[in-house]
Amino acid sequence: MIIDGNFTFNTLEQIVFQKEQVILSDKCMTKVEDCYRFLKSFSNDKIIYGINTGFGPMAQYRISDQDLKDLQYNIIRSHSSGAGQPLNDIYVRAAMIVRLSTFLQAHSGVHIELVKLLVEFINREIYPFVPEHGSVGASGDLVQLAHIALALIGEGSVHYKGEWRKTNEVLQENGLKPFSIYIREGLSVTNGTSVMSGIGFVNVLMAERLLHKAILFSVWINEITAAYDDSFCEPLNAAKRHKYQCEVAKLMREIAKDSHCLQKRENVLYENVNPAEKVFKDKVQSYYSIRCVPQILAPVMDTLCKAKETLENEINSACDNPIIDTETQNVYHGGNFHGDYVSFEMDKVKIAVTKMSLLIERQLNYLCHDRINNILPPFLNLGILGLNYGLQAAQFTATSTTAENQTLSNPMYIHSIPNNNDNQDIVSMGTNAALITGHVIENAAQVMAIQAMALAQATDYLRIADKLSTPTRDIYINIRSIFPILVEDRPLYEEIEQIKEMLKH
Repeated sequence: MIIDGNFTFNTLEQIVFQKEQVILSDKCMTKVEDCYRFLKSFSNDKIIYGINTGFGPMAQYRISDQDLKDLQYNIIRSHSSGAGQPLNDIYVRAAMIVRLSTFLQAHSGVHIELVKLLVEFINREIYPFVPEHGSVGASGDLVQLAHIALALIGEGSVHYKGEWRKTNEVLQENGLKPFSIYIREGLSVTNGTSVMSGIGFVNVLMAERLLHKAILFSVWINEITAAYDDSFCEPLNAAKRHKYQCEVAKLMREIAKDSHCLQKRENVLYENVNPAEKVFKDKVQSYYSIRCVPQILAPVMDTLCKAKETLENEINSACDNPIIDTETQNVYHGGNFHGDYVSFEMDKVKIAVTKMSLLIERQLNYLCHDRINNILPPFLNLGILGLNYGLQAAQFTATSTTAENQTLSNPMYIHSIPNNNDNQDIVSMGTNAALITGHVIENAAQVMAIQAMALAQATDYLRIADKLSTPTRDIYINIRSIFPILVEDRPLYEEIEQIKEMLKH
């Protein structure tokens, strides 16, 4: 894929998940080279942060000419001090692509050699060891990006073809050389929001996939309960005047259009009414978890759309410091590395996904609770009641996982702790926010996997598979290919995991 400078979510998805090869256009490489040449000329006989000064609170110390290259290597090595488990390859891949995007804005003054090596790492699927802990999200992701930079200078470890190996061995095997320091490459790699933005991109994409499954499953539970379809009709939802409520309702109508399970209120309660009937056997209105889906999932969709817009802007921004501007022929010092945009959006996303998991868990509870639904056996138990247990224990898992999401939804955006000798006196915690959001999304997928099992069990108990809409019948078939009908008790943990992965991908 030829990259001209900017990345959309669609191009990122192709490169991150489908492993499309990155090819840089001549235009964007020329811009990077022009920026480097300008900085090389401009920086002579000037004091510029991170070129001939120390870093952070050490910026008051001038660095002698003979130590300038060591300065750049020192920030990489000293800041490779993270802790915890390594980030998933998909997060590291996304982070490297986002860092590439920063360089392609041509405001960093890096040599083209660094850009080309970063492309090689991406295309050859060489993933540096990047630990989960270390960033406060203020000068961006200094620690995690330093670990990426460490691999780019040929040190540390990388995950390559499923194995952890020494970086220098993998580089030699691929005929690659570590990048050299020219002016400020060490600081440029480490300074910015690329890790939190890369994780944020993956999070939003995964959350979008789960949202569409939640809409699909919500139609399915409406079918199972033979609900009235006016809860997602156009006139009702248009009266609310919220764009995404109308969109969710529209998607539900499209999914349900060939269903033979839903009821028309006008056919049941508006016509041929029995005046002698004083107590209605069937519910006049469904429970909120079935009836209020457009109102509940619309804010989730709204949040994800806003997060996508913000992240796309961040990914295609120059989040370095200082900013080298060839048009005004100047170098500007500021705080474009600060991660508040990403941090705030990730907090909003995790709250939205937690609310979505609450809806899923309540729908699951409705299906499991025979005294509420009045049409299904307890816990979707298709075996012998008392001897077999159906999804009873799986519901425990869904409930506990949803509860964890509620706790994890505490915002990181407001958890600023000054550090760095109070140079970083207000920070974003954006990477923590992004990682916790990823955990919340993973939890939601687990809850949804158990809900999928319940929906399939209910469908078979009621024998309505042939009456489902085409989309819900298709997902029913996919689920049953992983999760055969449950009559005799068996361990379910492997099937839960397999369904979860199917729902995510």
